[in-house]
Amino acid sequence: HECAKIVPNDKYLIETDSPFLAPVPHRGKRNEPAFVEYVASFLSNLRSTEVKNIAAESSSNAKELFKFDLLK
Repeated sequence: HECAKIVPNDKYLIETDSPFLAPVPHRGKRNEPAFVEYVASFLSNLRSTEVKNIAAESSSNAKELFKFDLLK
């Protein structure tokens, strides 16, 4: 959690640990990529920012890392 608080905004990605370790409120069930929204919410609380900022930053970081444009 401490690392997640201090990593630069342009250097992180978010993911789920599919198929294991589902986030709350799905703990104990099979995990799936759709639950990434819970990871983003948790991270937004750690970083004291809004989920929309986490979504924008992590999406931008993924595009930069993998060099693709989802809008094409």
